[in-house]
Amino acid sequence: MKSTFDKVSYDCSKMVTQSYSTSFSLATKMLSPAIRSDIYNIYGFVRFADEIVDTFHDYDKNTLFERFENSLDQALDKKISLNPILNSFQHTYHKFNIPRHLVDSFMKSMRMDLSKKVYATHEEFKEYIYGSADVVGLMCLRVFVNGDDQKYEDLKESAMALGSAFQKVNFLRDLKADFELLERSYFPNTNFLELDEPSKTKIVDEIKADFALGYSGIVRLPSEAKLGVYTAYKYYIKLLQKLQNTPPLEIKNTRIRVPNYQKIGVLARSYVKYKLQLVQ
Repeated sequence: MKSTFDKVSYDCSKMVTQSYSTSFSLATKMLSPAIRSDIYNIYGFVRFADEIVDTFHDYDKNTLFERFENSLDQALDKKISLNPILNSFQHTYHKFNIPRHLVDSFMKSMRMDLSKKVYATHEEFKEYIYGSADVVGLMCLRVFVNGDDQKYEDLKESAMALGSAFQKVNFLRDLKADFELLERSYFPNTNFLELDEPSKTKIVDEIKADFALGYSGIVRLPSEAKLGVYTAYKYYIKLLQKLQNTPPLEIKNTRIRVPNYQKIGVLARSYVKYKLQLVQ
């Protein structure tokens, strides 16, 4: 039955989320059950595209990406795919009327990662961040506001800022892997080999500004989404604090993490603040 295949597709996206990201999975569990599966579906799609460009080093990435992109186009057009991740994503895409240009911008940034190594100007970096992070936040926002166009427009700027903040924290955390394994340098005018405290502080301050704008939108989210997004926000704030307190040399030589027990602590404190109506 088609319904059985669709359930399997949804289950696959959930499994991808749980397998690849403990923190995102925990935050998603704080969303209302009514929208939880759709966020899994979005994450599964963006994770698979990201995997192609970041990890499949022993294969022809360009060919794999083209096949994935062609399958995506067919899934969105025909409203079905034998790829369960794309099948679940197209359900969410059509259900909440996600604008096609958001998907196209995401795929454009992923394609950039196939060949582009250095983002030398602020304009290049901003374009990449928009496609790789901001639009993912906007896709999720379509789900959070249940397709309400007015609410979407009202919260659009803050959702983009939060997506930017999350991505920039990831870049700062993953400096070593991006530079040594993927030969990429995302932050413009920043030399990884010469990363110093002033350079790091400039990046951290920029991220804090994004978080401030992002938080202004979190407090205005519908109740179905607010706790989950706030939990993700608090986790990334914790990670940014650890990076801020870590010497540049250590950031260059190791991947900074938030231990699982601290993640659980973030979740618990977020839940208490939400229940006490302190998230406002």
